Amino acid sequence: MATNEESSMIISTEPDSTVPLDNNRVTAETVTGSSDILNVALLVEIQKLHSELIATTEESRKKQEEMLQKLESKTENKIETIKKEMSKKLQSLEALTSEVLKSNDDSEKSNVNLEHVFENVEELEENKTIFSGKEDIYNAKWCLYLKRECGHLGLYVRCDPNAPAETCSIRTKIEFKVLNRNQDVVIRTWECCYQRTEGWGFPSFLEWEDMKKWYLVDGNLRVEAIVTIIETTGLGKKKTRKFDESQNDVSDVILVVRDAKFYVLKMFLASQSSVFKALLLGSFSESTQSEVTLNGIDPDDFHYFLEVLYGESAIDDTTVEGVVLLADMYDAPTAIRRCEEFLLKESKKTSEKKLKIATRYNLEELKEKCL
Repeated sequence: MATNEESSMIISTEPDSTVPLDNNRVTAETVTGSSDILNVALLVEIQKLHSELIATTEESRKKQEEMLQKLESKTENKIETIKKEMSKKLQSLEALTSEVLKSNDDSEKSNVNLEHVFENVEELEENKTIFSGKEDIYNAKWCLYLKRECGHLGLYVRCDPNAPAETCSIRTKIEFKVLNRNQDVVIRTWECCYQRTEGWGFPSFLEWEDMKKWYLVDGNLRVEAIVTIIETTGLGKKKTRKFDESQNDVSDVILVVRDAKFYVLKMFLASQSSVFKALLLGSFSESTQSEVTLNGIDPDDFHYFLEVLYGESAIDDTTVEGVVLLADMYDAPTAIRRCEEFLLKESKKTSEKKLKIATRYNLEELKEKCL
């Protein structure tokens, strides 16, 4: 029989699985349960962080896509704006050139204005001639002359090309004007084609006696002629470089100006002219064409312009205006600079004429010198 002391000892005996800890007891089951809870909480936290990371990554990706879309949109808009601007500039070239060629003030090439007061006309004998002074305009020397023949006053315009080719011709329309004492004007118009050194006009412009009675002022006769140049061939400075079919193997595009074809390299022209760069290498339809037509310009002027771009000495007093016109039109700074240098150092043109050119094409150094 167990004593009370033994019983007390048995009752107070602690299980092997208990661990004393600051008067608290944690059972194995309790520890195991807490570990599972911690693991679950940790997994939840990891999943939460993973979700946040995915969300952040997705948001960042969306922002990047939005930024790229905005950048692409801005780039496309900028490109479209540039295309429209260049398209407008190219579309205006033909109209601009036509206006320049038709304007009396803007181009001597379309009109030659001759005016002269002939002195002591009433003393002129039969079949004799009086000439005005010659004016050097558009690669030729021009002058007025009158002649007394068969009881009539004959009026003529003479043209002497500076460097005529074998097949030189100038198709023109000539308008003669003679003012009488009452300020009335007699006007007669004639179309002709100069094919050699010669004069064209009216052998019977007025009766000689009527001219003496009504048109002479103190024995002098005032005559004006406006020569409109319609077309020219073979007129001007000798060409030193070929752009014909012989250049076919070293060219990649043909530029057509009226009935003349110029075999050239796109890349070279693009390096010399922003307009050619846009036209031949840009998004315009001409960039894919083997032949590109250029309207509203003169083939001789264009030939000399190309020679200047290719480094030839094509600028003189007979070609400089045509070259600088095209250099300005096609935005070719090298050609513009060479024209200005010629006008500054070598040209024999008057200061008045140089100033007119400088003002028209914004040649500041030349303008400053003329002023």
